[in-house]
Amino acid sequence: MSLNCGIVGLPNVGKSTLFNALTKSSQAQSENYPFCTITPNIAKVVVPDQRLSVLANLVNSTNIVPHMVEICDIAGLVEGASKGAGKGNLFLSHIRDVDTIIHVVRCFDGINGPNSIQHVMESIDPIRDIEIVEHELLLSDAQSIEKQIGKAKDKKYKSFLEEILNQLMTGIQARDIVINSNNFNIENLQLITYKPILYVCNVSEEHISSGNEYCNLVQQYAQNNGHRTIILSVKLESDIANDNDDQQELMDLFGMKEPGMNLLIRASYSLLGSITFFTAGQKEVRAWSIPNGTTASDAAGVIHTDFQKKFIKARVISYDDYIRYHGESGAQKVGKAKDEGRDYIVKDGDVILFKHG
Repeated sequence: MSLNCGIVGLPNVGKSTLFNALTKSSQAQSENYPFCTITPNIAKVVVPDQRLSVLANLVNSTNIVPHMVEICDIAGLVEGASKGAGKGNLFLSHIRDVDTIIHVVRCFDGINGPNSIQHVMESIDPIRDIEIVEHELLLSDAQSIEKQIGKAKDKKYKSFLEEILNQLMTGIQARDIVINSNNFNIENLQLITYKPILYVCNVSEEHISSGNEYCNLVQQYAQNNGHRTIILSVKLESDIANDNDDQQELMDLFGMKEPGMNLLIRASYSLLGSITFFTAGQKEVRAWSIPNGTTASDAAGVIHTDFQKKFIKARVISYDDYIRYHGESGAQKVGKAKDEGRDYIVKDGDVILFKHG
């Protein structure tokens, strides 16, 4: 299961610095001026999962294949983006292609002084910033539906689209639209405001553990709208990512058990309800991503279509049992290795051996 996330926000809120920290690269420019990112930067990053190395040690495998998430750094949106301001139409089309949205929100001061960072609105107001971006996304969705209405030939489908447009124009985002239709599904319209959102509160280093008043505002806004938040110091994360010698020292200084990037990647990964199952052997230990609720036969198809077509059974051991009883043979002896049929619902952490014809 492929997953890609788009990083969005106003200019100069820390998007490209976050992208660089995620990818440990300098692919994205992060100069202190708007629109320094002219085309989206794309990279694949590992979904951190400590279970992989534990499994690899247990089965004596030197080859670990983690799951990857694609990250797209999309240039800063501004007011009027839906009408083309700041190359808005181009950037909005890039957002439409991602599965989930990481919305970076500036939650630190620093407007004036030698270390000042320009803010496109010349003041710090995270809720205003969120509403500017989300209003432009909403307008872009409305424009998309208007175009589809113009092309629609089926009367029922046209009526379905018109009802969606009416709700969008009243300020209701696509994910919150209530519409009764047995024939058409809003999920298939690729609307930006239908995608799940994770807000990243970008704070200064001294606020990473407790947040600040700006974070409180964002967290309350997110809670009211059914979204998630995470607090990061993007500058600190960039320092950690790019300083191999002193990474642990920096994390210890700020009481961090692991880089905040790991928390961000895992949070982004879970936005779509994805879970992970494993295959483990001396040749390789590998993580596979599937939607929650996937059957054993469909999970087999993620590995290879023949596994699904010729599915016989799946030998399933939970991760905890696999470790506790030292692998497949130990789990088998105590009855913890279960042979499941094609309709078995795979659980997060299952270690599976598929048997097929």
